[in-house]
Amino acid sequence: MVKDTSASPGSADEPFDVLIVGAGISGIGSAYHLVTQLPATRFAILEAQESFGGTWLTHRYPGIRSDSDLYTFGYRFKPWVGRPIASGVEILDYLNEVITENDLARHIRYGHRILSAEWSSATNLWTITAERGKGGGLVILAAKFLWMCQGYYDHTVGYTPEWPDMAAFSGRIVHPQHWPSDLDLTDKKVVVIGSGATAATLIPNIAPQCAHVTMLQRSPTYFRMGRNAIEIADQLRQLEVREDWIHEIVRRKILFEQEALSKRCFDEPEQVTQELLAPIRDVLGPNYDLATHFTPRYRPWQQRIAFVPDGDLFAGLNSGKASVVTDEIDRFSQDGIELKSGKTLAADVVIAATGFNLSVLGDIDFVIDGQPLDFAQTVTYRGMMFTGIPNLVWVFGYFRASWTLRVDLVADFVCRLLAHMGAKNANKVEVSLRPEDRDMAILSWIDLENFNPGYLARGVHLMPKRGDKVEWQHTQNYWAEKDQIPAIDLDDRAFVYR
Repeated sequence: MVKDTSASPGSADEPFDVLIVGAGISGIGSAYHLVTQLPATRFAILEAQESFGGTWLTHRYPGIRSDSDLYTFGYRFKPWVGRPIASGVEILDYLNEVITENDLARHIRYGHRILSAEWSSATNLWTITAERGKGGGLVILAAKFLWMCQGYYDHTVGYTPEWPDMAAFSGRIVHPQHWPSDLDLTDKKVVVIGSGATAATLIPNIAPQCAHVTMLQRSPTYFRMGRNAIEIADQLRQLEVREDWIHEIVRRKILFEQEALSKRCFDEPEQVTQELLAPIRDVLGPNYDLATHFTPRYRPWQQRIAFVPDGDLFAGLNSGKASVVTDEIDRFSQDGIELKSGKTLAADVVIAATGFNLSVLGDIDFVIDGQPLDFAQTVTYRGMMFTGIPNLVWVFGYFRASWTLRVDLVADFVCRLLAHMGAKNANKVEVSLRPEDRDMAILSWIDLENFNPGYLARGVHLMPKRGDKVEWQHTQNYWAEKDQIPAIDLDDRAFVYR
């Protein structure tokens, strides 16, 4: 076992003030706010992978791109100057610029996979045990505060259902999260199972080299089609307006439009559905069976709406290189997939674009004063803090808006909280239900009638609970939280300091 020496922060003699878990878009953004708002803070970022980027490092399938615009998915402090829908490589370049411009690299410790985190009220410290690289042994670190930025899904294993007779298939079954470097799809018959953003990205990028690609879906998904450009941004650049002004103007415009769309999805879902289908019909023609293949059974935004830049998915369908089948899998055969309708899809390669596994707090073993933590028995405070867990904040983003919008909001909150603790000479803070909350209804993390992606439906029992008051919920409403979170009273009775 390797212990950091007392010469560096993180040891028992000189613990870190803050330990950030994860060097993806949440961790890098959080570190920026920490160095700019509280520059004297001693901190480190622990990252399990060998480089930064999180999702954008894990996923390397052809054409990987954002399905949120980079004016809102990018940070508020770092202007985005490219096309609104960006490739994974472009996003990694953007993150690298943030790291370089703000001297964050010296704080990042790569190849550190956290195994356990133990809190002691006797010392008011977290003790972290991490596995360092391959054969690097264990590292023990201490920290006063944990900032969980590790995301919400398992980077090691993607979600693949167990279909009957998969072993009988003579071809390859691939999950996009683990794209093989040796996979050659030239002149292959490919079936992509799933119809979310991953499938919509993959299909137009692989179809030109394949003999044919079939998107096999159990039920349709909503797609939003549009140009991969923002007219006002182009106009402002022609006028030589400063990039930081363009970033802020376009950001506000997009957020205004997103708020309006989100509201309309509740108030007039049928009209929104027809508006989403109209441009698809224009590309595929009046005789295409939109009702079967592109008209979902749920209202818009009950699951995420995937953006299709420049209609590339539908152009692929129109060309004949790709097609859609809406059916259910009965079983695999040697040469493909047998469907419950009785039809058979021939395949050389099957790509299971079937999502991911929920990972709660990075699947780290948490212990609070000697007792194992059951995260599902806690109640969330605004989706950031949790009853009975001291000196810890988790960054969990938005479903209907860009994840990074909440990174900035939560970072402001954490920096304000840490400064407030310093002013009070407090070593410990946790949230607790107030007397007026004792009879509050305790509910599941999210209302699955409101939003129900597969990974949440499968894993919601692992998540903390919510109350029926706004303080004890992750409302998923950026347009309310942008005002509510900065206005949080840190001396409210929900916060208990020691």
